[in-house]
Amino acid sequence: MSSPSPDAALSLGGLSAQEGTLARRTYLTLRAAIVELRVAPGAALRKEAICKELGVSRSPVSEAMAKLAAEGLVQIVPQAGSFVAPLSLPEIREGAFLREAIELAAIEHLAPRITDDQIQALRRTLAMQAALVEEGDRDGFYALDAQMHGMLLDFTGYRRLAIVADSAFVHVDRARRLILPQGRRVADTLEEHRAVLAALEARDPDAARTALRHHLRQLMHHLTRLAADRAGLFQPEET
Repeated sequence: MSSPSPDAALSLGGLSAQEGTLARRTYLTLRAAIVELRVAPGAALRKEAICKELGVSRSPVSEAMAKLAAEGLVQIVPQAGSFVAPLSLPEIREGAFLREAIELAAIEHLAPRITDDQIQALRRTLAMQAALVEEGDRDGFYALDAQMHGMLLDFTGYRRLAIVADSAFVHVDRARRLILPQGRRVADTLEEHRAVLAALEARDPDAARTALRHHLRQLMHHLTRLAADRAGLFQPEET
């Protein structure tokens, strides 16, 4: 594990405004900070500091920590404290496998029946992505990248897909945050999105699967090399 940050709570950005119990809002706040890498892998999560920043008691923080530990995002070490879990290549590989299985099935289902309104919504999203690439706004681009993939799932009409994806893809989402700043990855991602949209505009399921598969598989292609260069962020793999 890398050296802990002296005060991880300083990167939380305030309590989530989403609806729900105080424990759930605390959980969502911590989860977002971890997934978005605003709190680094290996950073210490001190309950007292978190309580102070978010204005909550220890109970919702403890409940949130337990839930994050169950997701593999937090490591609770007896007599030492709680830490943001390092990135795990095996968990990312599994998440990438699940993501590909779900998203390829979704786009194959969607392609022959996508509506004109849905196509137009995707076009608008890609136009905004292009503007963010020009501005160099990687955080904004990441948000619209996630939004586009969410739209593909939502457009199938299957309401549970988004819930399944939120859980199954969590380690992939951390990895995506790490990959996007690398080289031309943001610009290349935009071009890959355009290829997916073109296949959907043609209502071609095979082309849509091919374009989306190529796009999704870029994650592990880039991450394997990055993991070697930044080994301190990753859990050592068992041999």
